[in-house]
Amino acid sequence: MSLVSAGGYSFGLLPCRSRRRAKAIAKAALVEARPRAVPALRKSSGSGSVQKVLVGDRADDLQAEARAMARAVNASVYSPELLARNYGSRPVQLLRRTLQILVALGSFSLKLLIDQRNGVLDQNKRKRAAELRRIFTRLGPTFVKLGQGLSTRPDICPPEYLEELSELQDALPTFPDAEAFSCIERELGLTLDSIFSSISPSPIAAASLGQVYKAQLKYSGQIVAVKVQRPGIEEAIGLDFYLIRGVGFLINKYVDIITTDVVALIDEFASRVYQELNYVQEGQNARRFKKLYADKEDVLVPDIFWDYTSGKVLTMEWVEGVKLNEQVAIESQGLKVLDLVNTGIQCSLRQLLEYGYFHADPHPGNLLATPEGKLAFLDFGMMSETPEEARFAIIGHVVHMVNRDYEAMARDYYALDFLSPDVDVSPIVPALRNFFDDALNSSVSELNFKTIVDGLGAVLYQYPFNVPAYYALILRSLTVLEGLALYADPNFKVLAASYPYFAKRLLTDPNPYLRDALVELLFKDGRFRHVLYSPFTINLVDFKWNRLENLLVQGRKDRDFSAKDALQPVLKLLLGPEGEELRTLVIKESVRVTEAVVLGAVIDTYNSMPDFMRSLVFTGSRRGPLLMSDTELEKVIELRDQVFRIWGLLRSSENFDPTLLQPILQNLTKQVLQQPEGRILGGRVVGGITQRLAARLLQQVLRTPATGSASID
Repeated sequence: MSLVSAGGYSFGLLPCRSRRRAKAIAKAALVEARPRAVPALRKSSGSGSVQKVLVGDRADDLQAEARAMARAVNASVYSPELLARNYGSRPVQLLRRTLQILVALGSFSLKLLIDQRNGVLDQNKRKRAAELRRIFTRLGPTFVKLGQGLSTRPDICPPEYLEELSELQDALPTFPDAEAFSCIERELGLTLDSIFSSISPSPIAAASLGQVYKAQLKYSGQIVAVKVQRPGIEEAIGLDFYLIRGVGFLINKYVDIITTDVVALIDEFASRVYQELNYVQEGQNARRFKKLYADKEDVLVPDIFWDYTSGKVLTMEWVEGVKLNEQVAIESQGLKVLDLVNTGIQCSLRQLLEYGYFHADPHPGNLLATPEGKLAFLDFGMMSETPEEARFAIIGHVVHMVNRDYEAMARDYYALDFLSPDVDVSPIVPALRNFFDDALNSSVSELNFKTIVDGLGAVLYQYPFNVPAYYALILRSLTVLEGLALYADPNFKVLAASYPYFAKRLLTDPNPYLRDALVELLFKDGRFRHVLYSPFTINLVDFKWNRLENLLVQGRKDRDFSAKDALQPVLKLLLGPEGEELRTLVIKESVRVTEAVVLGAVIDTYNSMPDFMRSLVFTGSRRGPLLMSDTELEKVIELRDQVFRIWGLLRSSENFDPTLLQPILQNLTKQVLQQPEGRILGGRVVGGITQRLAARLLQQVLRTPATGSASID
């Protein structure tokens, strides 16, 4: 017997030959998967030989995947009509299971009714939520999955239930090993000892839909994880979903307090569970996830062994690692939990906002810290996708939150598909204002993500929202990651870790929606609209230099930030035919900045003079060479310093080249010189600067305080 470590534990791997002696196993033809490396080819010189190897490997993988798909051709697919045909004619079985469910849930409902009559419903919410979690565990796999699904639905469950159900674990008993090994042989058409040289005598993990064994492939000696589906699981969940769907019809018809279409919600959830039953689909999910996100060196996704995979058996690369919630074990390897959590957050943001394809079940058991410091993702049965429009709308929602534009936040829920277009959002605005005004007293980077989710969840629960599955699942993902980080650092804030990604996307993404979001963030009040579908309507009056500086500071923290791409989308708009209103504001800001730089230079020159020269030139005025109030002086110096700091941030970036601005300046100059409108704008710049500096000089000569500001309009 050989022993192989698995995350700090040892599991015995029994030689498969001994199993053959213990029981009669029918012989089958041996079909071995081709090893990944072919030494004869890899020894060839030249890039052409390497290319042949890569193409050959890819072709073999595709062929093996096609064979796996053929083995899973009869995998079940969720169909309400098929369930009705299968179980509608089984009254005894339906009655038995119905009674079992009614007794469990009926007693729970009775307790809720008693709590309501005694006026202690809110007081006992936490207690009842814990009871519901235990009931779901006893009722079996379907209800375990249902509880996990409800834990992501703030529009259905109160916060106490969300938190309790999120702790629901797949704590179900294992099924006999003999049945698991028989399933492997039946599904793959091979004897166990022809596939594996050894396999663990008992499962190393058990979940609601299956259990996992650790084995060693016979042809290569590679250690793999073998996931085997629980026998009879399709029958069990099919019966349960048939009954649950019937209850959904009753809720839709008679329960007015729940505004969500419960039947549609059940159908959506059931289809996802049925997808989890097809292990070939899970393997394809893993392959797609690896292609999109494992390009980062700190993210690991296991490979799939397609020749040993079917609808009910999944064989994948074994990953040595420690669960992300085992802080002591992680730190004993010289790793930091916060570094791993930050990797998870950045990967989750890419999943949600970049490609839209994301892991929908990222609980601690599915996230491992490898000895090399990588974050490994496991279990790709439940995946989800974020629609492209929603990805941009989420970033816009964050911008509106920063600006405390609650009317725009409420309108975002149309784009996010939270509300139907006929719903009036005006009653929702005060609720958002009441919550976020308190929450935003701290800076956004200091906000606790769970506080935001809980507060927003309370708003969603009170109004007719229908939260899409993708949004609820990603909220759960980030909440789980923040919870893991809080064990290591009670002051950790997931929004602070997320902000560099948002800053990078806003500064560099050419998408019109995000470009307009950046314009809205940098300018305050009024109206700006570039494209017809843009939700951003703002008045270009006051440029927020402090926000630009903060975006650059935060964006530079993202390792993919490119200084040469920063602000390029806005600059392209500035030079485009639709940028007339923006150009007008840039002219005004140019006047302000030029004045601040000139006056700042004058003040710096004055302060550097010896005292006797100040007395000779400026008659010893303590207020300096310019007649300005302290407040006005501070604003001028602050603006000058902010502009210099922003330029310093750009210049200090690794890939920033000042010559990149040359085409922009040339285009602006060409526009000013060749177009009548450009010449007018150029004249306004020069005229505005001249007016403001002349006004300052006149104030100094006459030594009278300013009563107003020069205008360039």
